[in-house]
Amino acid sequence: MARIINSLAEVSADHDVLFCDLWGCVHNGLAAWPAAVAALQAFRAQGGKVCLMTNAPRPAAQVVAGFPRMGIPRDAWDEIVTSGDAAQDAMFAGVVGRDVWHCGPAKDDAFFDVPAEWQDAPPIRRVPLDEAQGIVCTGLIDEDSENPEDYREPLQKALDAGLPLLCANPDIVVDMGERRLWCAGALAQMYREMGGTSLYFGKPHAPIYDLARRRLALAPDARELAVGDGIHTDIAGAVDQGIDSIFISGGLAAADLGNDVETPDPELLEGWLKAEGVSPTYVIGRLR
Repeated sequence: MARIINSLAEVSADHDVLFCDLWGCVHNGLAAWPAAVAALQAFRAQGGKVCLMTNAPRPAAQVVAGFPRMGIPRDAWDEIVTSGDAAQDAMFAGVVGRDVWHCGPAKDDAFFDVPAEWQDAPPIRRVPLDEAQGIVCTGLIDEDSENPEDYREPLQKALDAGLPLLCANPDIVVDMGERRLWCAGALAQMYREMGGTSLYFGKPHAPIYDLARRRLALAPDARELAVGDGIHTDIAGAVDQGIDSIFISGGLAAADLGNDVETPDPELLEGWLKAEGVSPTYVIGRLR
């Protein structure tokens, strides 16, 4: 059974670096939780490093641009890495070809901005599906009204053509305030179930952790701790990396774990974790 804790401070002294998820842990898609921000600031004040690690399909600079609006101050983190960063690097390397069909909303157009290190690479061209060598999926085109089933027909066409799919965000769903929205991971999962090839670079997959360690210039013996509300992304990724983890039970799984999002019901939690088949080191209702 994972140990239920009341605050990050209970375990922070045993760790040098925090890989902290954003959505569902630090903010709800609209505004930051002050207690979560304070916990990150306190971790840094004692000498720890905080890397915000998100499966957002956009490059880090675009994610950071929204921090002032949500109330996430600069002194709450040292570095940020996104699934978009790691997936973008792979895209410009040509893993799904150079003529691609973009499946995603217009707000993700920055994913195709060419980073400095790829300025000399052959260009990535966005083309119609029937002209594409591969798919770059950053999400649903209209995330407010569509669901994955709306994409079965184009995905079948892509499957028939043997196209690989690059998934810029492995998350299946995310909560925007009180609304639950589908993410790119839902389409990538459907494509795999149909028999297609989906390529992932965010949590729980290794590339995003490798990128974070490089950007932080971590020592090989750094004591790492991951925080997240995605049991099969944040926590499974930590388990695969062999690092400690804190599961935020008051995030995506809140409705399954009791009436108090701040404090999970121990019996419900034990049964739920057993059913999910993933074991975090610690559990807390909300990051604080």
